[in-house]
Amino acid sequence: MFKMVSSPHTHSSSLTAKFMLWVIAAMLPALGVQVYFFGYGVFIQVAIAILLAVVIEITLAKLRRKPTAFYVADLSGILTALILAMSIPPYAPYWIIIIGVIVALLLAKHSYGGLGQNLFNPAMVAYALLLVSFPVQMTGWLVPIDLLSEPPTFGDAISLVFSGVTSDGFSVHQLLGSVDGIAQATPLDSAKTSMQKLGVDGVMHSPIFSGMFANGWLQINLAFLAGGLLLIYKRIIHWQIPAAMLVMFALLSGLTDLLLPHTHLNVVSQLFSGAMMFGAFFIATDPVTASITPRGKLIFGGLIGVFVYLIRYYGNYPDAVAFSVLLANICVPLIDHYTQPRLYGTGR
Repeated sequence: MFKMVSSPHTHSSSLTAKFMLWVIAAMLPALGVQVYFFGYGVFIQVAIAILLAVVIEITLAKLRRKPTAFYVADLSGILTALILAMSIPPYAPYWIIIIGVIVALLLAKHSYGGLGQNLFNPAMVAYALLLVSFPVQMTGWLVPIDLLSEPPTFGDAISLVFSGVTSDGFSVHQLLGSVDGIAQATPLDSAKTSMQKLGVDGVMHSPIFSGMFANGWLQINLAFLAGGLLLIYKRIIHWQIPAAMLVMFALLSGLTDLLLPHTHLNVVSQLFSGAMMFGAFFIATDPVTASITPRGKLIFGGLIGVFVYLIRYYGNYPDAVAFSVLLANICVPLIDHYTQPRLYGTGR
């Protein structure tokens, strides 16, 4: 005799932990590339974020009288912290990542009931709030350290994160001042602003492009692409969302190049700069806040691609991945409702 029970039939954090562990492992190559090009600040931000995430998860488990091991072992809080830490500038003040992790886990995740109940991507909620609330700190990206006359040591990195200056008394802004041609805080913002002054050819041959795209952001995006393809191969994520997002953005960007040439960076530069590959494979594919139907995944990913294009090309925020994902999250219930697969044996 079989015992008849309703679904779900498995209640274990081990399956979730396996999923999260694969995603974390796929992000490690990009993390290594970030540390290589931008210094030890990346590692420090990750360490602060993960430590705080574990403390928050344990505290909430105690307050809700839930098994502590169950809350921490699913690794969802650690993954959220890692995504957020890799999204902010490496030498942002320590309180930026602290506020971000608290917002992501308390406001965007546990206030809805915990893992599986949240409506919006927790890391992107925190990132968007930080970007709007602290624009100066959130746009203080340092150029690749090989362009600096005096790259910050590990001690300098700790000092920059916790006090705002190196051991020699230099701030991030002063370190940037030693690099000719760097006028803005973020790579895409630099390119967008300088395009009006230098033109496409000028930007392509300036330190903004050669130093920030070719020697840093290109490799980071390639690392995220490789990790994302691994996740698709292991069937941890589905191909529809990243493919639809990248294809839709590439089509719109390519059409703009044809109709309005020499006004923006080319399609390849746009695809391999900023958080494009990070967003396509690791952020948009969040299983809780993304669409769950096959056709819905294509619509959801394509919608993100449209939003990224509109904000990057015509908005004030040069990257736009976080806002695009959050806007698409709002549409998920409607998308899933109208893209439900037809039940076998029934009419349309």
